[in-house]
Amino acid sequence: MQEIVTYVEMTAPYQLNPGKVVPGLALEPLARDSPLVIGLQARIGAPYDWASARRSGQEWAAWFAQHPARVFWLVSLNGEPIGMAAYDVHPGEEVEIETFGLVPEYTGKGLGGHALTLAIQRAWRLTPSVRRVWLHTSSLDHPHALPNYHRRGFHTYKTEIGERG
Repeated sequence: MQEIVTYVEMTAPYQLNPGKVVPGLALEPLARDSPLVIGLQARIGAPYDWASARRSGQEWAAWFAQHPARVFWLVSLNGEPIGMAAYDVHPGEEVEIETFGLVPEYTGKGLGGHALTLAIQRAWRLTPSVRRVWLHTSSLDHPHALPNYHRRGFHTYKTEIGERG
C-alpha cells in the first residue's frame, strides 16, 4: 500500500500555536517498564497498522533494547490514560517526538490539539538547549494528524513516497 511520510519541524518554542485548553488533560512521566507503554502504543497504532500493534513480547524486548534512551509521557484525562508521547533526544540538541497519539475511543473528541500542545511543550524542555523539535507522520495515520501538527506550528521540511506492507 502506498504511503506518504511527511516530516515536520519546529525550530523555536515561540512557533508553537497552542490548542484549546482541555480541563483535566495532563501529560505526566511514564516509566519505561510500565505496562502502559506497550498497551497504549498497541492501542494507538492498531487502527493505522503500526508495527507496535502486532509486536510479540520478544519483539518488544528487542525494541526497548534498541531505544535505551527513549522517554515516555502519559496523556491522561481526569486521571484516565488516553494516549502517550515518546521522545528521542538526538545529537545536535534535536528532539524527535517518536510517538504521539490517543487511543481510538478518544480521537475526534477535540482533545488532540491540547494533548499535542502539552507534548510539544515537554519536547522543548527535555534538554537545556533544544534547538529543533521534529516528528513524522504517514498518510495512513489518522487524517487529522498532519493538519493538527501544522495548526500547532510545525512546518513540513520533507516528504517521502513509499510502500508499506
